[in-house]
Amino acid sequence: MRERQGVISERLRLNGRVLAAELALEFGVSEDTVRRDLREMAAAGLCERVYGGALPVSPAHGSLTQRTGFAADRKQAVARAAAKQIAAGSCVFFDAGSTNLAIANALPAELELTAATNAPVIAAALIDKPAVNVILIGGMVDRQTGGALGAKALRDMEQISPDLCILGACGIDLEAGITTFGFEDAEFKRFAASRSKRVMAAVTSEKFGTAAPHSILPVAHCECLVVEHDVDPAILAGYRERGCRTVIAEKTN
Repeated sequence: MRERQGVISERLRLNGRVLAAELALEFGVSEDTVRRDLREMAAAGLCERVYGGALPVSPAHGSLTQRTGFAADRKQAVARAAAKQIAAGSCVFFDAGSTNLAIANALPAELELTAATNAPVIAAALIDKPAVNVILIGGMVDRQTGGALGAKALRDMEQISPDLCILGACGIDLEAGITTFGFEDAEFKRFAASRSKRVMAAVTSEKFGTAAPHSILPVAHCECLVVEHDVDPAILAGYRERGCRTVIAEKTN
């Protein structure tokens, strides 16, 4: 069993998604045996189970403060591209997340906007933009996400109908969709997206083909996907087929 799981871990590292049916043929065991291996690996945090197989675990672990320092230059490049997708005079919801914090910082000082967010650190960044009116979604702030979650946050969000929701994503995959680590975080993100006319996600390259435990949205519900310059064009073609408009950030120096 440990030998099989070691091989599965290596397949995930090299190829991304693994399929239970293919692994069963390779190992000469039943699909039930492979599914049991995948369940045990998922319980140990070694993969995320999805329909028919498994994906690598999203690398987006840690608190918002910890994540903010990871790949900051790449997030800034994605943020600059994402900021250009925001229309003057619109109402925009900024979901909690380190890339979304970078987008808030990248907004032009003269851009007139009504911005709502459940993340105090994003609200603080937006307050420095003189043309932005800021609405802070309240409630208990979750230390992991850096955003307010729960009943109060949902009630506050119910009072807003944003033109655009900038959704935070821990993992993204064509089949698994957009995912996150927290149950309440997923619930709040889904509700914020449902209140919004459009959804955009800005995603760094390491999150593609990975998953976290809780589903937010199918990728078809994301109108715009802002990505780094190095994402495989074949991968992006799959997202465009699902209805996602893709925006490619400039290469960082």
